[in-house]
Amino acid sequence: MRIMPSVLVVEDEPAIAELIAVNLRHNGFRPTWAMDSVSAQRELDAALPDLILLDWMLPGESGLSLAKRWRANERTKAIPLIMLTARGDEADRVAGLDAGADDYISKPFSTKELLARVRAVLRRHSPERTGEAIVIAGLSLDSATHRVTFGQQPLKLGPTEFKLLHYLMGHAERVHSRGQLLDKVWGDHVYIEERTVDVHVKRLREALGAAGSMVETVRGAGYRLTAKPVVPVIVDTNAILG
Repeated sequence: MRIMPSVLVVEDEPAIAELIAVNLRHNGFRPTWAMDSVSAQRELDAALPDLILLDWMLPGESGLSLAKRWRANERTKAIPLIMLTARGDEADRVAGLDAGADDYISKPFSTKELLARVRAVLRRHSPERTGEAIVIAGLSLDSATHRVTFGQQPLKLGPTEFKLLHYLMGHAERVHSRGQLLDKVWGDHVYIEERTVDVHVKRLREALGAAGSMVETVRGAGYRLTAKPVVPVIVDTNAILG
């Protein structure tokens, strides 16, 4: 089973949002609709999408303001973002790109163009970069050397735990169901009980030691790797000796 990329469509006009959602769904994407800044933020708080389609003109907080806010936030700053707007002037396009948009589409647009731009932006932001080290909150994974360290200390992981950590770090802050992890880490051609994922997550946490708390259980949904800092325990030797 192939996992469909998720797209958050932030658009206040239901007819346009429905048209976009239908075309995304028919072309292998999983759209979610939010009609204003409040509902958009609620969706982001629940789970991070693979891409955001953001309308400029929204009731309440504008799309431009949202883009700036999300780009300034550690959790959402890396999400690919395409601005949709009827404002086609060069100054407006520049403002949208300066706010952090990866691309800019002027209304009216064809669905073929929209889909092509969505695919292009997702390709540019693909997290699967072979040979590059991934570092999150002091936890480092180097796929080229097959090494994992936390706070400069080497960690020993089994091959399955390494693949699981690689996938979670490559998609940090996103929630993944057991089924999705089975497909991406074990492969969709292999039949394994979903509870097997729980066993390997437990082993991964044990192998990560102090960094194990970065692998969170999201009740009823699955697992995610979060960049929240792990606070070390500092022992005051003077107090002990004194």
